[in-house]
Amino acid sequence: MDNFEAIRKSVVNAAANSRFYKELFKDIDVNAINSFEDFRKLPFSDKHDLRKAYPLGIQAVPDEEVVRIHSSSGTTGKPIIIPYTRQDVDDWATMFARCYEMAGLTNLDRIQITPGYGLWTAGIGFQAGCEKLGAMAVPVGPGNTEKQLQLMVDLQSTVICATSSYALLLSEEVQKRDLRDRIALKKGIIGSERWGSMMRDRIAKELEIELFDIYGLTEIYGPGIGIDCPAHEGIHYWNDFVYFEIIDPTTGEVLPDGEDGELVITTLKKQGAPLIRYRTHDLTRIIPHKCSCGSEYPMIGRIFGRTDDMIKVKGVNIYPGQIENTLSNVSGVSSEYQVIIEHKSGKDIMTLKVETSSLDDKDKTEIQVVDTFKKLIGIKIKCECVPMGSLPRSEKKSKRVFDYREQ
Repeated sequence: MDNFEAIRKSVVNAAANSRFYKELFKDIDVNAINSFEDFRKLPFSDKHDLRKAYPLGIQAVPDEEVVRIHSSSGTTGKPIIIPYTRQDVDDWATMFARCYEMAGLTNLDRIQITPGYGLWTAGIGFQAGCEKLGAMAVPVGPGNTEKQLQLMVDLQSTVICATSSYALLLSEEVQKRDLRDRIALKKGIIGSERWGSMMRDRIAKELEIELFDIYGLTEIYGPGIGIDCPAHEGIHYWNDFVYFEIIDPTTGEVLPDGEDGELVITTLKKQGAPLIRYRTHDLTRIIPHKCSCGSEYPMIGRIFGRTDDMIKVKGVNIYPGQIENTLSNVSGVSSEYQVIIEHKSGKDIMTLKVETSSLDDKDKTEIQVVDTFKKLIGIKIKCECVPMGSLPRSEKKSKRVFDYREQ
């Protein structure tokens, strides 16, 4: 149930106590917001605004109430720094433990945590939720695949937490070393990057585990504000902590439930850094029906792309999700790909590198990829088939698009 009073309270608090929101709402009487219609007239905020508020312009509590900060990577400029109060940290752990419970985990599980620790929110979030649940945390952190596999075998970890890219790498190593009968993995909690059905199916098959897609972002606590359930019909989100809207990314208009658009989040209880109508740039939809699992928590669809991941080639807008969908229609190729875009002789040239299990059929597969891409996306590309496993694997997030055109 949408909690308008909680939304209103969060808006008033942000306007009164956050330097950033004081400025953003300076010409608005937030105390006069009495309906969702009023609320939807408030301006959006996004990561570019928060970078301008660096380092702590977003903070809405006195310094003595801040117990921790986390930060985005800052790869495209100044990082975004988010302060947390003790209550924020506890609320995040509560949401994360709820994610684990939604996936069917209990205090008997042994949860191997591979995402990074430090300023990034991932590792410490996975661990805090694990400890709140009462399960055994195996906080290995990123990389060191030899150690990961050793602990997986020796400690009989039942759950692996990872990015989809690293889960794929681990699944391939388990296969290469014939370790499946020596490990006890049952489930995987996968997050931090968008991943398609081909990769999901491959990881699940090779590790023989059930996969759960966890959602979150640094600005909104971190991972753990939503996860899919065993019915796998969508991602349940905790609407007692966050309010979701879907907007048209071009016009900003709020879209009806069921329509694809950009996810906008308002925090309902966040103290250190409340966020009001925060544009995530993630593309999804609100699922209008109740899940067959019986949960009262609402759902969004899986993230199918980001507004800032879009590439434009030959006048056509292309999202990574469309590329993955295209490859899922071609037999004999893996989930891994690379896109190389160049500008030569006055025109754009897009080359799609894909892995194939049979180089004997290389020419046939390349023709099929080119034809399917033209049919589904609308432009002619070049395709280059490479051996299975030859494209780079990442311990973090995989970079798949390389655009060498002059900006």
